[in-house]
Amino acid sequence: MKNFRFTIGNKILGGFITLILIFIIYAGITIFTVSTNSKLTEKNSNIIKPSVTAIKDFNLLIIRSKMLVTNWVYLQSNEADKQSLVTIHEEEYPAMKDRITDLKEMWDEERQAQEMDTIFKEFEELLGFQKEIMESLVTFENYEDAIVKFMASESIEREILPRTDTIIANLNVVLEQQQEESERYEEEVLQSSNALRTTSIILAVVFIGLGLVGAFWLASSITKPVNYIKGLVVELGKGVLPDSSTRRFGNDEIGEMAEAVDKLVYGLKETSYFAENIGSGKYDSEYQPLSEDDVLGNALIDMRGNLKRVAEEDKKRNWTTEGLAKFGDILRRNNDNISKLSDEIISNLVKYTNSNQGGLFIINSENDDDKYLELTACYAWDKKKYLEQRIYEGEGLTGQAWLEAETIYMTEVPQDYVMITSGLGEANPNSLLIVPLKVNDEIYGVIELASFNKFEDHEREFVEKIAENIASTISSVKINETTSKLLRESREMTEQMRSQEEEMRQNMEELQATQEEMERSQRDREDKEKIINYTNMMIELDDRFQVTSINNIASEKLKYNFSDLSGSGFEKIVESKVGFSKMKQALSEGRTASGVLKVRQKSGDSINVQFSGGVLHSQGSGSNKYLLIGAVISTEELV
Repeated sequence: MKNFRFTIGNKILGGFITLILIFIIYAGITIFTVSTNSKLTEKNSNIIKPSVTAIKDFNLLIIRSKMLVTNWVYLQSNEADKQSLVTIHEEEYPAMKDRITDLKEMWDEERQAQEMDTIFKEFEELLGFQKEIMESLVTFENYEDAIVKFMASESIEREILPRTDTIIANLNVVLEQQQEESERYEEEVLQSSNALRTTSIILAVVFIGLGLVGAFWLASSITKPVNYIKGLVVELGKGVLPDSSTRRFGNDEIGEMAEAVDKLVYGLKETSYFAENIGSGKYDSEYQPLSEDDVLGNALIDMRGNLKRVAEEDKKRNWTTEGLAKFGDILRRNNDNISKLSDEIISNLVKYTNSNQGGLFIINSENDDDKYLELTACYAWDKKKYLEQRIYEGEGLTGQAWLEAETIYMTEVPQDYVMITSGLGEANPNSLLIVPLKVNDEIYGVIELASFNKFEDHEREFVEKIAENIASTISSVKINETTSKLLRESREMTEQMRSQEEEMRQNMEELQATQEEMERSQRDREDKEKIINYTNMMIELDDRFQVTSINNIASEKLKYNFSDLSGSGFEKIVESKVGFSKMKQALSEGRTASGVLKVRQKSGDSINVQFSGGVLHSQGSGSNKYLLIGAVISTEELV
């Protein structure tokens, strides 16, 4: 205990331990109360309230079933209500019963569950009466049967309505009990919450009281010396370096803080002189940090070395920003003319980057099978080299940049690749920069710059950004040109479609009129065929004059069934062989034929029939059929 010091840390620790104990007590009470309320609320939300809702839904289902079964009896044609009643029997009630059964298993009152089972039983008996009514009134004849209708009405009055009222009354009793239980749970939660609030207020008062006492106690032992040191720190914060003080405050942390402040003042005086030299631009001034861990001193030394780099980087950044703004304005002013845009871009880019010459190539894609780069603008460039010359993908350094879609930067330019010409003669450039015009992984052209000076990293990045903006503008120009072309073609196509539509409309009107006329003719023909078919014998023969079909009149007059003559030659029942031979000859030649033929009936008797025949042309097969239409004539008519 001799080594124990009642330091600031111990003072603060004791106060915090006291406050933590109070907080633990409060937290324990809160957790217990919240847990209890959570259980009550969970049961009320997951069991009681769903049960109340389910019972209300069951009540509505009972009322609906009463209404629908009444409509079943008195509204014969209301099929929708009948289907709804069937759905209640087969789907809704079983689902409702399962839903309430799952909930009532968790009810506290066993008596309520038993009452619910009784209600289920009573309702199922009610459904039985409803089912009898539904089965008795199914067809139209059932509804017309006065006795059946009367019995169903009596069942409604004596069984359905009284039982429904009884079930609803019993169900309302269970509903009221569940609602009362829900209200009881809510009351318990409210009382518990009120108790927690009272406890919280009491503990808060205790907490505040202890805090005030601790604050006043710490003020005398901590606040005064700390305020003294704070004054020194405030002066330091204002940039004032006060004189060191020999005042002591004991052997606790306050004394250690005072000694640290003295060292800080001394160190700041030394570093302030060095900072003044850096601020005035004397980056070569000497300074010795207080130690290897002197963060401020080492930071000042690093700052001295970084200030030059920062200034240079700011200069480069401003150069890039100004350039982007300048070329952005050029792109906006010339976004409707690629030729003018190319001239403006390449001339300004060569000047801005202090290059000696440059060229702008754009892909000519008028023919998809023959794409090539063509020089659209240049600055101090040897135009003869590219006059009417096409650069294809992968051809030379320019074509290689197109193929690889990557920037090519060379500081050792091949001899005779390009020459920079001036009044003093020609010379090979020291650096060559070839940048593809790329946006969204699509190449629209290439920029090529040549210079006696090397291109710095920020200059190459700047040209790549400008190339992307140029590619975006070229893309927009080409899209606008394509859009205009498509718009013109669309307008021309629209006019053609309007003309074709008008012509089609007229053709449709004519076709509709023709179709209506054909339908009228078809109906007239069918009516005539019906008259002939019902008043005359009709016999169809194939190309070998075998019977393929006879109508009822023919079967009645000849006493033959179709099965008697099917597949047989008609000549078999014809006694007038010569007359039939002439008729066959005419029909085979495609002519119509008529005449009186004596035909033998199945009974052996002969009758005279006036036949008229013609050819039935078949579209599906290559052979023809023949149709004979006949009427029986008497011997007197024959004479």
